[in-house]
Parts: sequence; structure tokens; C-alpha cells
Amino acid sequence: MNPVNEAGGRCSGIPTTPEALSYAAAGVDIEAADEAVRLIRPLVASTARREVVEGIGGFAGLFALPTGYREAVLVASADGVGTKLAVAVEADRLDTVGVDLVAMCVDDLVCVGAEPLFLLDYQLWGHLCPEDVARVMAGIAEGCRKAGCAVLGGELAEHPGQLREGDFDLAGFAVGVVERDRLIGPAGRHAAQEGDEVIGLLSPGLRSNGYSLVRAALLGRAGRHLDEEAWPGAGFSLADELLRPSLIYTPVVLQLARQLEVRGVAHITGGGLPGNVPRALPPGLDAILSAGSWPVPRIFAEVKAAASADDAEMVRTFNLGLGMVVVVPSGHAREAVEEARRLGFDAAVVGQVVAGTGRCIIQSAG
Repeated sequence: MNPVNEAGGRCSGIPTTPEALSYAAAGVDIEAADEAVRLIRPLVASTARREVVEGIGGFAGLFALPTGYREAVLVASADGVGTKLAVAVEADRLDTVGVDLVAMCVDDLVCVGAEPLFLLDYQLWGHLCPEDVARVMAGIAEGCRKAGCAVLGGELAEHPGQLREGDFDLAGFAVGVVERDRLIGPAGRHAAQEGDEVIGLLSPGLRSNGYSLVRAALLGRAGRHLDEEAWPGAGFSLADELLRPSLIYTPVVLQLARQLEVRGVAHITGGGLPGNVPRALPPGLDAILSAGSWPVPRIFAEVKAAASADDAEMVRTFNLGLGMVVVVPSGHAREAVEEARRLGFDAAVVGQVVAGTGRCIIQSAG
């Protein structure tokens, strides 16, 4: 039996000639990976927290639990950037997708009140270019600094033949901590109740959701080009709009939770408002949102027209301008909006909590 053929040979596409075959010849460049690590090391260091015991370079990252907690609960999340990466690759603009990655991970943690502690990233490349890895990591480091968490480690992988040269995928894994009696949401001591008010933290763009539809509609059906104006009179390109980095809402939500009683938080990602707002409510309640109480960015109208999509499709695919929704006791919504704005985040009172069956209903102004 031929061991080379048994191990893959012709079936796997690996040459079966008698000449020696190196790892580099097979498409994996260890020296490039080492150079990438050298380039990203100072970026990782810029995110360090005092609890980091050992970070990049070891077999595992070491992180000491923060002190001062009576009954600490660790909270974990994992997410990616999705097909927004395809837009970044086509535009050759890789510097901000790392911000999107951090936002998708830490803004899930804060929905239960957790302070993000650290993040691990996983980068998968068809062909590893150290400079491109550093560009991606620059965004990850920026996002972690904004969120207040450390890059504790990660994995840098090169899979020739699985991905085309220039293509890559990106995933993140974040861990946070919260005091058990300060948990937010249905698992917390102070869950949402009938009569509570809902505020929205505004998103100026798409964040990182719905890009498969965006690309199919704008770049496919409508034949748009990334270097053309986003829309008449916009003053910036379509690439600028589609690659607008996600806001990271974690700092403002944590501050709101310190200042007043936050009873529910929903990160508006895949599934839109109807798919995410009910996750922040206990059974038997609905959230009624008032259409027109917040501005919907122009990009959504552009996508809707290009896709010939109806309102239901848009609502269940996109955030429509609300990146996060926060539930507070009746009478405290204006205070929450003012505090969010003081911290540099635009916000609006968008609805209320009523008795119901676990839905988010968007009512027209009429």
C-alpha cells in the first residue's frame, strides 16, 4: 500500500512526486506568520489591562480575575464580522473590520451587564501577508481600547486551497464579568416590567449585519461600484458607507447601569429589532416601538430600493438605525438619553414595555 496515496495523494491534490515537499511549498509560510506576530505584538500590548498575567506568545493567555467581586459571574460570547469582510477585501481596506469584530463580541456581553475583560481573535487566511494581518489587528486593538478589554491571545492560521489568496475570515471570543446581583435582563433581579420605557442607542450605519443582502442588492443587482458616491450628494463613497466601523456601545451601557436601574439591553444584530428586543424581556411582555421616533440612516433606503425589499424583510434583516435598545423604569428615559449623549452617543426615547406575548412591534406614527 502506498502511504502517500492513503494519506491523501491525488484525492487531496497534494503532489505525489518523489521530490521533497516543504510546508512553504504546500502554501504555509511559517516565516510570514512569525513576522506577523512581530508586527502585531505592540498593538496587542496597547490593550493590556493590569489583570493580564501572560498574553501573546505563550500556549494560552493568563488573566487574573478582577478583585472586589462578592459573587463574580463570568460571561462569554463569540461572533464574527460576516460578509462585510468581502467588502473590505474588495476595497482593500482592512483597518476597521477589527473594530466591528470587537463590537459584535463585547456588545453581546454588556446585554447582561458584564464588563468585558479580554478578547481572543481567530484569523484564517488563504495566504498570510504580515502587513495585512497587522492592518486587521490595528482595528481589533482600537476596538479593545474603546471597550476597555485586553487582547489576550488568538490564532493566526493559513489554509491554502481552502480560501483564495486575499480572502480571510475573522472570529472573536470575549469574556467579561458581572456581579451576580447586578445581572441585567430576564436572569437579573430587576427584570423589565410593564410600563418601563425603551431608549435606543443610534447607529449611523449598517454595523455588521445583513451584508449578504447588501452586496447582492447594491453590488450585484444594482451594479454599483465601491468607489462611486454612496448616493447623490453624499460627499463620500459607497465603500466609506459600507465599511463604516460599528460603534461600540459597551462603555455607555455600563455607565447607564451605574447611574440608574437598567432592566434590559438588546444588541440589534441578525434578526433585527423583532428578533433581538424580546430576548431582553421576561415572558409575557412586548416592546412597542414608535416608528419615526429615531432617524433611519439613508443607506437602508438605498438597499431597500435596490433589493425591491418590503418593510418586513428590512425589519428582520437590519437594525434600521438602532444599534442597542435599553429598557429603563418609567420616568427615567430622558435621564438615560441625556447621559448617553453626554458620553458622545446619540440616543432617543423609542417606545415602552407592555403586557404581551414576547414580541417587538414597530407601530407607525399614524
